[in-house]
Amino acid sequence: MIEFIDSANMIFTKMVDIVMKSMPIFVFALMAGALVKAAGDDVDKLTDILAFLSHYSLVVFIGLVLMAFVFYPAVIGLLSRRLTIRQFLNGISKAQLTAFSTSSSVATLPVTMDCVHNNLKVPKATTSFVLPIGATVNMDGTSLYQAVAVVALAQLHGVDLSIQQQLVIVVTATLASIGAAAVPSAGLVLMIVVLESVGLNPAWIALIFPVDRILDMCRTVVNVTGDATVSVLVASKSTEDHLSSES
Repeated sequence: MIEFIDSANMIFTKMVDIVMKSMPIFVFALMAGALVKAAGDDVDKLTDILAFLSHYSLVVFIGLVLMAFVFYPAVIGLLSRRLTIRQFLNGISKAQLTAFSTSSSVATLPVTMDCVHNNLKVPKATTSFVLPIGATVNMDGTSLYQAVAVVALAQLHGVDLSIQQQLVIVVTATLASIGAAAVPSAGLVLMIVVLESVGLNPAWIALIFPVDRILDMCRTVVNVTGDATVSVLVASKSTEDHLSSES
C-alpha cells in the first residue's frame, strides 16, 4: 500500500510538472482567444483593448509588488523584533514561488507552513492556527485587484464614480475578498458583486478576462505573503506577552 501511494504521488507530481511547463502556452492561447472574441474584426477596437489591458495590468502589478515586497516587509521591520526584512523575504521565497505557479493559497499552504515554521522559526501551534485561516479569509491581493479593476472598467466606459461609490467599492471588495475561495480566478467571479454594488454592468469583467490568469498568479503571492506576515506578528506578540508575564 505504501509503495502504491508513493507511486501515485510521483505520477501526480509529474502531471503537475507538465501542466506548469505548458502553462505559458495555455495562458497565451486563452488571452488570444478572449481578445479576438471581444474585438472581432475591428482592428482599432483591438488596439484600444490592448492599451487598456496594458495600463490596467501595470497598475495592478505595481500595487501587488508594493504590497508583497514593500508594505509587508516594512510591517515586519517595524513591529517584529524576531526577524529582519531580508530574513523574512528569504524565508518565504519558496512559498511565494509556489503561490505564483499554483495561483492557489490552499495548494500553497503546506509549503507556506513549512517556510514559516522552519525558516521564520514561528511555533507550529501558531502556524497551524493562523495560516489555514489566512488561506481562507486573508485575501489582500484579491481585494486590491478587485478595487482597481472596477475603477478601471468604469473609466473605460466613461462612468464617473463619486467619492461615495468609490468608498462602496473599497468596502465591497474587502468583504468579497474575505468570501473568495482559495482557488484560481475565484476573485473574478466575486467581482460581479462589486460591480453591481455601484450599478455597473457585470458583463464588463469579460474585458479583463484575458489577463486575469497572470494577475491571479501575482495576487496569490500577496495573499501568501500576508498570511506569513500575520503569523510572524502573532508569534512576536506571543513571545512578548510570555516575557512580560515572566518578568
